[in-house]
Amino acid sequence: MHTTTTAAVETLSINTIRTLTIDAVEKANMGHPGMPMGAAPMAYALWARHLKHNPGNARWADRDRFVLSAGHGSMLLYSLLYLSGYGLTLDDIKQFRQWGSLTPGHPEFGHTVGVEATTGPLGQGVAMAVGMAMAEAHMGAVYNREGYTVVDHHTYAICGDGDLMEGISSEAASLAGHLKLGKLVVLYDSNDISLDGELSMSFSERVQNRFESYGWQYLRVDEQHDVNAIAEAIALAKADTERPTLIEIKTTIGYGSPNKAGKGGHGGTHGSPLGKEEVALTKQALNWPAEPDFYVPAEVLAHFAELKNAGAEREQAWLELLAGYRQAYPELAAEFERALQGELPEGWNAKLPRYAADHAPISTRSASGQAINALAAANPLLLGGSADLASSNMTMINGAPAFDAANYAGRNIWFGVREFAMGAALNGMLLHGGVKAFGGTFLVFSDYLRGAIRLSALMKLPVVYVFTHDSIAVGEDGPTHQPIEQIPSLRLIPDLTLFRPADANETAAAWEYALQAKQGPFVLALTRQNLPVLPGTSELAFANIGRGGYVLDAGGSDTPDVQLIATGSEVALALDVQKQLAAENIHARVVSVPSRELFEQQDEAYRNSVVLPQVKAKVVIEMAYPSGWDEVLGGDGFVVGIRKFGASAKADKVIREYGFTPEAIVQQIKARYFA
Repeated sequence: MHTTTTAAVETLSINTIRTLTIDAVEKANMGHPGMPMGAAPMAYALWARHLKHNPGNARWADRDRFVLSAGHGSMLLYSLLYLSGYGLTLDDIKQFRQWGSLTPGHPEFGHTVGVEATTGPLGQGVAMAVGMAMAEAHMGAVYNREGYTVVDHHTYAICGDGDLMEGISSEAASLAGHLKLGKLVVLYDSNDISLDGELSMSFSERVQNRFESYGWQYLRVDEQHDVNAIAEAIALAKADTERPTLIEIKTTIGYGSPNKAGKGGHGGTHGSPLGKEEVALTKQALNWPAEPDFYVPAEVLAHFAELKNAGAEREQAWLELLAGYRQAYPELAAEFERALQGELPEGWNAKLPRYAADHAPISTRSASGQAINALAAANPLLLGGSADLASSNMTMINGAPAFDAANYAGRNIWFGVREFAMGAALNGMLLHGGVKAFGGTFLVFSDYLRGAIRLSALMKLPVVYVFTHDSIAVGEDGPTHQPIEQIPSLRLIPDLTLFRPADANETAAAWEYALQAKQGPFVLALTRQNLPVLPGTSELAFANIGRGGYVLDAGGSDTPDVQLIATGSEVALALDVQKQLAAENIHARVVSVPSRELFEQQDEAYRNSVVLPQVKAKVVIEMAYPSGWDEVLGGDGFVVGIRKFGASAKADKVIREYGFTPEAIVQQIKARYFA
């Protein structure tokens, strides 16, 4: 996507990026000018010489993806989006970091057109780029045919030293090298400065050796201003289709600032405005007009307009290719376009199992595995895996090959023991589009990928997290593997929906709900131990899963004496408690709440029809830290929960010692309400 231009216009373009950054940060009186000032040449070389995109259609399916992993340098991206014609205006640039603006402090997916991923938490951008490259490789393997390469694009990221210090970048780079993701290119803004000062205070590894050991191609450009050398390095990266590439480009943070360039700490340019005097000196050093602020030369706008036109031509050529593809492969093309739209095929849930009450007890992890396979049979782009726990999480798609360097069409992803990279890669796959993706581990290890889950929620991506071994019923594995605080902790993440299904039917219904959702994410907290299939759930679960909670058993009375509200494996326990109370002429209503988030989103009339406000005796039963149930209980009830870590013993013994038996709970209820 290279148009004829002069070195002078290229220099003007690079300095426009720098000075827009300087002025925006100065006006906001906050921000990170140093990174964009140093990285402007590499960003320009990528966007002007190589990036395949059409600013007139930010969602063009076959565009290259660009992730600014060093998200604190957001003005670098905003300047490029403005100049390229994505719809940002100069007024938007002037509103950098202000309330309601399209130029927030860090890039936000879904908020600003052209931003491919929410970044800022360092390292995650690199890992999301890995996920994007995985999705591109998978879709290309599934849909491309000879003469019709309808999926053929690269994924680029710009990262900094901080990104590479975060452990997630190691996890993700290791996975990318193993998978030989040759269409992944990471430009490394190597400026030897971190927030607190010189990088040498905390970082001295040989990055080249590290990435070559991962199986990456390593390239280096020592002259930060040499656009030709940077562009040539990117071309070499693209030519190596067997290895992802890291291009280390030695830069000067805050380039152009006479007194602050190359400095870290509070005297540098990492995270502070230059100040009025230094801005004037910097513009003078860059041969830039002192006035007006936010000056953009006409030559630069004309240059980027040419680039935009070239991008539109690239998309038009692709659309013509797609038209031929439709004629040559009509069914495959229809499936391809449906995948791009995120639409499910007809009959996508027809084989989803329903279980009769006389079905043998089955763990919800096993029921989840059956749901995955039923859905995968009708949904060709459902894929996923586990962080080396597929046989325990039941996340295997039976009969499907592995997704690996020899077969990107495979649907079983071996993420390895890389929980955090798995979560971020799943985000990248969903950001790329065209696939439905899930990943699994033990619930207690959700802490390892919490940062990725949080970004899933912030971006509202419908990732499905399959977290098994959900309680102290893990038994002999002991307190290290028995989750206590994880369920309430995950519920605190805004826009995340957690399902803790009571049986196989609620599990299947949760999968059905999650797979058709346009926004997410979703956590399925599932049991290792077998659970009975509860009476009525074959209808009630599917009818009510979207409401989050429902009356499972009214106890034969419209005015119960007590209401038992439970989740997961404890719903069966609540039914046993109900029976024992009935023997003492105490009528109990049993409510299943597979998703507290969805239940709390229902209108007051529905919530009050499920949990009766006039019945003050309410008991929540959940093998987790007893937090967050106040709204459901209304201040009148109590929670049977766990306020300490677990213990190593057989599951039945641990459950009994922790008070999760019908006898112990009945005793508490009687003491509280019927003494």
